[in-house]
Amino acid sequence: MAATAKASTSVRKRVGSPTSKTRALIVESTEQLMLEEGYASVTYRSVAARADVTAGLVQYYFPTLDDLFLAVVRKLTDRILEGLDRAFQTEQPLRTVWNYASNQAGAALLVEFMALANHRKKIWDELGEGGERVRRAQLQALSERWEQYGIAEEDLPPAALLFMFTAIGRMARLEEAFGTHTGHDEAIAIVERFLDAVEPAPKRGRRPTAAPTAQ
Repeated sequence: MAATAKASTSVRKRVGSPTSKTRALIVESTEQLMLEEGYASVTYRSVAARADVTAGLVQYYFPTLDDLFLAVVRKLTDRILEGLDRAFQTEQPLRTVWNYASNQAGAALLVEFMALANHRKKIWDELGEGGERVRRAQLQALSERWEQYGIAEEDLPPAALLFMFTAIGRMARLEEAFGTHTGHDEAIAIVERFLDAVEPAPKRGRRPTAAPTAQ
């Protein structure tokens, strides 16, 4: 009996491990469900169907849906930071920032999480913390190379440019979802002219900097 109880406890711990492949699959399935159908579509049953597991197993890993949503936010933040870190190893940090800010999937998920967070303070706080982590990583990468661009910080601080790039890229994608396009082409053209001037695009034959995405 004692051996059986011990084995049972061991199994429960293994199944509930934060590094479990099943747990990762559940988180990934939830992200895709939000991206394709919106946060309101996320239930234990819908996630279980997408991940091809039982609803009880989903609830075992995540006792509440808030636990599940928080796991998705944290996973997204970690993946974005990892992608940015790889992209910043190239000679195109500004283009990396711009590609990230104007990513369609990222904007779509942000809308879903903002709508969700309006009713869930824990998720709102997690979004804010994750956003700050990403912004600080971007700012550090730009600041380290700012002198190479020949731009005086007093004329254009890297933090200000980072915010402007993020605002233009994100807002353009968000408005496009509602069918609003006025001013987008002109604003994006200004950004692209600036990029061409201070950080010319890679020569033909070289791969451009990939955008870290939410997918």
